[in-house]
Formats: sequence, structure tokens, C-alpha cells
Amino acid sequence: MAEKNMNDLFLHNLKDIYYAEKQIYKTLPKMAKAAASTELQEAFEAHREETAVQIERIEEVFKILDKRAQGVVCEAIQGIIEEGKETMDDFGSSPVIDTALTGAGRAVEHYEIARYSVLCALAKQLGMKDAVKLLDQNLQEEIKTDKLLSQLAESFGTGSTSTSTSTRKAA
Repeated sequence: MAEKNMNDLFLHNLKDIYYAEKQIYKTLPKMAKAAASTELQEAFEAHREETAVQIERIEEVFKILDKRAQGVVCEAIQGIIEEGKETMDDFGSSPVIDTALTGAGRAVEHYEIARYSVLCALAKQLGMKDAVKLLDQNLQEEIKTDKLLSQLAESFGTGSTSTSTSTRKAA
């Protein structure tokens, strides 16, 4: 087996985040539907649109590398998404569902932030200026989303979410 190098590491991480983003894209509508507050629903819906653009940027990086865009199964994101599904099942009709969902969403964001940070660092080391720009755009969006979810969680924690913003029907 040939010795792995920095290019191999970069490509593996790129495939990992590509798979992760596609899984996240599929999951966000379920999270939006499970949210009680309009604000959180809108945040998840907006992030889904953003995720579609992030996937396109990753595909651009694959083009820069002259590689076919493909993912590798990522056990970490599968586990984080599974925990999110359990959260929706366990707290779906609970008054704390939005707080629970922001926690699940932030777990996803933290994973993405870690991956994009590594990818940006590797791309810089490899002299891939165009890839750095694309990946850093994704990183900055993930940081922004994490901050938004944190702010929403704080507002839910203080009980400031009113029933007027809720779209959830009484069970």
C-alpha cells in the first residue's frame, strides 16, 4: 500500500464533508418540521438553502482537483444525525423541543466547523488558494449558523418564545 500524503488527507476530508453536507441537507427539513417556533423553522429552512450552495462549492473544489465529486461514509455525522432524530422522537411534543433542536443543530455545526477548519488549513499548506476561498466561505457560514442557533437557544431558555410564534398544533 502506497504511503499516504497531505493531498490524500485533504481529499479524504473533502469526501467526508461532502457526504456530511448531503446528509445534513436531507435532514434539515425534518428538523424544521419538528420545530415549534417559526424562527427556528425559518433558520433550518434558510440553512438548507445555504447547505445546497455549500455542496456546490465543495463540488467546485473537486473540479479544482480534477476529481469526481464523491463522498465517503462518515460515521461521525451519521451518529450526530441519529442523535438528532432521537431528540425529535423523545422531545417532539415537549415544550423544550426548540431548545433540544438547537442543541442537536449546534452539534452538527460544530462538526462542520471542525472539518472546514481542517480543510482550510490543509488547502493553505498545499497552496490551493481557490479551494481555501471556497472552503472558508462554507466555514464562515457554519460559524454564523452556530451563533444564530446559540442565540435562539438562549431565547428559548428564557421562555421568550411565545405561542404566537409557534406553528405547532396542540396535540
